Amino acid sequence: MDSTGPGAAPRGLDAFRRGWQTQIGDDVFQLPAFSPDTIGDFRVKGNVTKVHGAAIADLHAASATRTADAPGGDQDLIAMYVVRRGAWTLGSAPGYGDQTVSAGQFLVRHLGRLTAFETSAHLTAKFLVLPPGELKPLLGNRAVTGPADSAEMRLLTALTDMIHTTVADLGPAGVEAAQGTLIELAKAVAKGRFDDVEPRLAPALAQAAKDLADRRLADPELSPAMLARELNVSVRTLHRAFAAVGEQVGTYIRHRRLHEARLVLSVPSGRLSISELAAHWQFADSSHFTRAFKKHFGQTPTEYARSTEAASLTPSRRPSSHEPAESA
Repeated sequence: MDSTGPGAAPRGLDAFRRGWQTQIGDDVFQLPAFSPDTIGDFRVKGNVTKVHGAAIADLHAASATRTADAPGGDQDLIAMYVVRRGAWTLGSAPGYGDQTVSAGQFLVRHLGRLTAFETSAHLTAKFLVLPPGELKPLLGNRAVTGPADSAEMRLLTALTDMIHTTVADLGPAGVEAAQGTLIELAKAVAKGRFDDVEPRLAPALAQAAKDLADRRLADPELSPAMLARELNVSVRTLHRAFAAVGEQVGTYIRHRRLHEARLVLSVPSGRLSISELAAHWQFADSSHFTRAFKKHFGQTPTEYARSTEAASLTPSRRPSSHEPAESA
């Protein structure tokens, strides 16, 4: 869904509503009425996925938005807001005052009716709608808040990203299983802990570890132990999660570092030496790096660099028979 293109306002909200209804419908979550003063410049885009009785929306709002003061309408759902940039302010509801979810924070609560809200401009956030069955008794009238980078939220984020990319290929049983795993992790977020032997969570745990490793590839402290500590699981549990998806933690880290080193070797200008590359990507020495690189790619780093340099040197274009040759 995208309402940010040229000429989007005032039709931006209409485009967003059509996209939401096409992908989600009103049976999971009904969009509220928006305040007239924000409809004229409504620039919001999102990646939205329906998962059985749940929905996931990754939203990017260039403009500020605000709902009508009293949207009205009954609802019975669990809503989760995960804000990466900007702020999302939720209006009062029974048991709550106004609440603002700032960048780097999440909030999850039960909604019994449509609630007014406003978002800042330049918002980046994840919005989840979940069925109330298992979560409503757990939450009661509480609004649970916390850091968006907690171990439980890392797993939930990894799972939602996986669902976005795979849901189109899932059958009905797979979609239902995806919703079950989503609810299980939402329960973990609400409780501040998750069942680390729950087999359904293994793919999300492995993906969360990969996401974290990708951001720390040059960190000398990166290891299975560090990843396990950050994700609040035992090293054994982490290894078991990778085994469930047919991989090994150490192998994943090594291969990602090798791929990043190969990208550097593909750029002729300012290229690091082999020793510098080995040190940057945390290999014991240049010999160890060279052996690992050749085993993985079939060439030494030097051979690969030469081959990419040769490939980039294209011969001068010769004039065709219809073009005059340039004079010396």
